[in-house]
Amino acid sequence: MREKILEAQRFMNAACKKLGRRINVMEVCGTHTVAIFRSGIKSVLPERVKLLSGPGCPVCVTDQGYIDAVLQLADRDDCMIATYGDMIRVPGKGGSLETRQSKAAVKVVLSSEDALQLARDNPDKKIIFVAVGFETTTPATAVAVKEAAGQGIDNFYILSGHKLVVPAMRALLSAKNNNIDAFLCPGHVSVITGYGVFREIVEDFNRPCVVAGFEAVQIIEGLAEICSQLAAGKLELKSMYPAVVTEQGNTAAQEIVAECFEPADGYWRGLGKIEKSTLRLKEKYGKFDALRQFSITETPVKEATGCRCGEVLCGLIDPPQCGLFATSCTPDDPVGACMVSTEGACAAWFKYARKEKRER
Repeated sequence: MREKILEAQRFMNAACKKLGRRINVMEVCGTHTVAIFRSGIKSVLPERVKLLSGPGCPVCVTDQGYIDAVLQLADRDDCMIATYGDMIRVPGKGGSLETRQSKAAVKVVLSSEDALQLARDNPDKKIIFVAVGFETTTPATAVAVKEAAGQGIDNFYILSGHKLVVPAMRALLSAKNNNIDAFLCPGHVSVITGYGVFREIVEDFNRPCVVAGFEAVQIIEGLAEICSQLAAGKLELKSMYPAVVTEQGNTAAQEIVAECFEPADGYWRGLGKIEKSTLRLKEKYGKFDALRQFSITETPVKEATGCRCGEVLCGLIDPPQCGLFATSCTPDDPVGACMVSTEGACAAWFKYARKEKRER
């Protein structure tokens, strides 16, 4: 492994020298963000290779309006909220699910199947599954919806917060203040979608897109590939994770998602409203759609005063540049969503590198 890392360092140093400038690479995966910090990858990178943590954490990018919609449902006596653990602590306008637990029925689940079982076990309650995540978790939600339909479970609903990665990447590159030279693309998402979905980013925006695994050497080799492409002026789509990721992806998963969901315009924390970037249930499964059935409307809401999560998610600042970081905003008492999730950039910086303040 040492030899591979040294070789990658040589490629990156040569690229930086040839280009004569800093190379900004955004990882679009929260697991990559954590792996980069945990393994100390930044310490072996050339000074001119800058890593930007993007909108790769599903909890972090979930818009404040969605959180407030969940809290509205939690306040209903006839509802029980089923949610993944990280979502319970994300603050909304009037608190969080964690603060609601003394009054509301809130259950932490590990899967969509667990949420569906709650509906079977509690026929007198309307079970609302807080369905967040990217393409990786959407198929499981679709399976649960199909099961509910097939078994006649009428008290199961989902509040879809599922999001699509490529529209967010397009939105980032379309922003006038973007400083992204390339993307280190997500391995987990690519297992489902196939790495071919990123081709449009390369073709439309002339940016390298390289899929990498999650071991330190896999990430470093992915970064070296990006730097080499930039230096050579030959910008391509490439997967460095062939053991797991194919160009076509998991077609069975794609088919069940396409059967249950359709793309819709939706809000992202930091990125605002992005066209066709979220997933909503098709009319065929509309009876399971919490937004339709409970007449709830998601509306954009501003971040908490002083919170700069949005800028962190767009790669515009590092977490220590936020005035709340590690002072009034900590993992024990988070102000913003990026400090809540274990995959959030702020939480990763706090745990592994809170004293580091690199100049941008």
